Amino acid sequence: MKTIQFREAIAEAMSEEMRRDESIYLMGEEVAEYNGAYKASKGMLDEFGPDRVIDTPISELGFSGIGVGSAMNGNRPIIEFMTFNFSLVGIDQIINNAAKMRQMSGGQFNVPIVFRGPTASAGQLGATHSQAFESWYANTPGLKVIVPSNPYDAKGLLKAAIRDDDPVIFMESEQMYGDKGEVPEEEYVLPIGKADIKREGSDVTIVSFGKIIKQAYKAAEELEKDGISCEIIDLRTIRPMDHETILESVKKTNRLVILEEAWPFGNVATEITYQVQSQAFDFLDAPIVKINTADTPAPYSPVLLEEWLPNHMDVIKAVKKVMYKD
Repeated sequence: MKTIQFREAIAEAMSEEMRRDESIYLMGEEVAEYNGAYKASKGMLDEFGPDRVIDTPISELGFSGIGVGSAMNGNRPIIEFMTFNFSLVGIDQIINNAAKMRQMSGGQFNVPIVFRGPTASAGQLGATHSQAFESWYANTPGLKVIVPSNPYDAKGLLKAAIRDDDPVIFMESEQMYGDKGEVPEEEYVLPIGKADIKREGSDVTIVSFGKIIKQAYKAAEELEKDGISCEIIDLRTIRPMDHETILESVKKTNRLVILEEAWPFGNVATEITYQVQSQAFDFLDAPIVKINTADTPAPYSPVLLEEWLPNHMDVIKAVKKVMYKD
């Protein structure tokens, strides 16, 4: 094993796949000359040249459409958004073309494309740059949605996404690019659609994903001091979702808390809540609790932003609630 940063895991995954398959290329704003806005494509222009690592104008609609068209013609593009907030400019190409083309063409065209970049909040960037769109894209048939939380998962899942014959939304975090973690020296690929039990426990199941899962780890350590054993599941893939791993855990612990950095209405946690109550209702010893951001646009003020975001104390409070110890 070697220890690398999250951004290095992303760059390694893309570079290894581009060496393997010449139809793969990277396109987006500042991915080439600047080595990526977050240095997640550092060194790739030097290795692969300007035909395969392509800087674009500030036109998400334009380069998303070029990517979809080239995927329909045999290429496997990786489209980088500087943030998924900017993907809204190109969302018509993602939702109406990439996601629907296989069905609408009767299977004549598939669209093997990866749209990647950071999602959710990253500090004081204002309301329009601090939004989580996982549930938006996961709501769309035809798209797969991946949100890794560490370098190991990021590399293995990005390689799987690039090899997939369907469009994949791959969501990262600006606040995780510097995170370090161990990854194997040899090649590996992780399966899309398989959650991972990051911490085994017996008293309560906590489901989360992305950078906010760190708050679950912190809460679990504190709760362990009180004799409460938390099982933490990292979804990793939002669509397709691994319901089986969640259900089996809930059948063991009989309690469920869901932590998600997203607005509370109609989100990923809502879908999990429905699946669990419909398939494992008799195993629940307490109502499911979901933890989300406040139901407002993200504030700029650091004091308000701290209140807006879920934290480990929110998780501790929720766990004690389902344990009837609040």
